[in-house]
Amino acid sequence: MTEASAKIRCDACPVMCYIAPGQTGACDRYGNVGGRILRTDPVTLLSRSVAAGGAVVPFAGSEWQDGMLPGDAFVTGIGSGTTYPDYKPAPFIVSSRIDGADMVTVVTEAIFSYCGVKVKIDTDRHLGTEGAVVRAGGEAVGHVTTAEYGSQMLSLGGVSHLTGHSKAEGRATCAALLALCNREPVELTIEGGSSVVVQAGCAPIVDGVPERRMRVGCGSATIGMFADQWLGLVDEVVVVDDHITGVVSEHQAGKVIGWPETGIKILGQRSTPGRYFRVSEPGLGWGGTRLTDPLAILGPWNAKKGARPGLRLLMVSTTGEDCAYYVLDEALQPVPQPMPEALRPSVALIDENCEPSLCTVLFVGGAGGSLRAGVTRNPVRLTRSVQAGETRLTVGGAGVFLWPGGGITFMVDVTRLPRGAFGYVPTPALVAPLEFTLPRAAYLALGGHGGAIRPLAGIGVEGGEYVTAARLEPWPGAAE
Repeated sequence: MTEASAKIRCDACPVMCYIAPGQTGACDRYGNVGGRILRTDPVTLLSRSVAAGGAVVPFAGSEWQDGMLPGDAFVTGIGSGTTYPDYKPAPFIVSSRIDGADMVTVVTEAIFSYCGVKVKIDTDRHLGTEGAVVRAGGEAVGHVTTAEYGSQMLSLGGVSHLTGHSKAEGRATCAALLALCNREPVELTIEGGSSVVVQAGCAPIVDGVPERRMRVGCGSATIGMFADQWLGLVDEVVVVDDHITGVVSEHQAGKVIGWPETGIKILGQRSTPGRYFRVSEPGLGWGGTRLTDPLAILGPWNAKKGARPGLRLLMVSTTGEDCAYYVLDEALQPVPQPMPEALRPSVALIDENCEPSLCTVLFVGGAGGSLRAGVTRNPVRLTRSVQAGETRLTVGGAGVFLWPGGGITFMVDVTRLPRGAFGYVPTPALVAPLEFTLPRAAYLALGGHGGAIRPLAGIGVEGGEYVTAARLEPWPGAAE
C-alpha cells in the first residue's frame, strides 16, 4: 500500500479516527487530503469592513498575497482546529495592534464534555412541571427548571447526559445540543407536559401551535399598568394569570384612582389586596392556567359590598389573547355580552405591549480544563487572568457572560455567532470556538507560547496546523 493510499490517524480529538484518502473522520471536521490531515472548513475571520456574504481567502498558497485580509480582521476559533492533545500551542496565536496597544489573540476550537444549553421559551403556557424530564428522540436530555418572568426555562445537556448514562442518551444529547447551538429547530417532549419545537431566535411551537407573544406581565402587573385605561368604561376587571391573578377594584392601583368596591369573590389563594395565587392549575388555557371558562374562578357576588344588577365585568388574559365581557343579571350572575367597542382599545393595548415570543439558547461551557495548556504553560494563570478581566474571552467573536468563582465557566447567546459555528466529536462532546485576547506583555507573563506568536500576515503566508484557507464574514448582525 502506497503512502498516498494508506489510512492515516487523526489526533484532533480523543476518538483518533483512521481516515482513508478522500474521506473524513467521524466528526466530518477533518479529512485525509493527499496523505495529510486537514480541517475541512476554513477558519472564519470576522471583519466589519466586509458588508455582506463571505469570501474564501487561500492560506499558504501561491495565490496568497499581503493585503488580501482586511486590517480589522479578527481570527475566530471557527474552523481553526483544536489544541488536542493540548500540550501543543493553540492553532493560531495572532499578534495585532489595537488602539496602539500590542495585543495577542489565542484561537482554538475547544472540545467540551462539560457543556449544555439554557433555553428560555417566551410563553405563559405551562410546558411541564419544574424538574420534569425533557426528551429528544425519546432520550432524556435535560429537565424543566425554574420559570422566569413571562418565560419557561429548560436546562439541557451537561456531562451526566452526555457521558453518564447510555450511549443512546449521550448521542441524542449531543445531537440536540449541536442543533440548538447552530440555530436549528429541535423537537423536545416534556414528561407529563407539552411537545415544543425550539429554535434560537424563532417563536416556539407548543403542541403544534406557534406562539405569537409573551405576556405583558403577571395579572397584578397588568392591573398596575392599565387600571386607568378601564376607569369609567367598566365596573370590574379581572386579569387571569397562572401566577398572580389581578382584580382591579381590590388592587392598590384601583384604590389610588378611586375604583369602587364590586363585591366580587375570587376562588384562589389571596396574597395582598387584588392579588391571588393558585386560581387554577397550570395549563394551556387563559393566562397559562387550565381555564377555558374564566367564570370558574368566581364565587358568589356580595351585594353588601357593591354587587348589583347591571355591573359590567371584563375578564382578560395577560396577553389579551383571551377576553370576555359580562353583565350581572338580577340574580347577580354574570351573563356574557358582546364586547363594547369602547373596551376594545384597552384589550388591544395589552396585546400591543406584549413582546414577540422567541426562543433563546445560551451555550454554557466550562473552559477550565486542559485546553488552557494550548494558551499557556501555566494554565491556572490563564484562569486568574480571565477572571480578573485582563484576558477577554470570546466565542466565535461574541462576548460572553463569565461566571464568578473557580474555573472558566461562561455563557454565550448562540445567535451572536456566525451560523454553523459549533461542531462535535463522537466521544460525545461539543466543539466550540474560543478566543483569548490580552496584551502581549501579559500573555508572555502568563507563560504563553511566545514562539508561536505570528502576525496576521504571517498566518496568511504559512497557514495553520490543519487549515489552508480562511473565510471572511461580516460581524454577526451586520448583514442580517
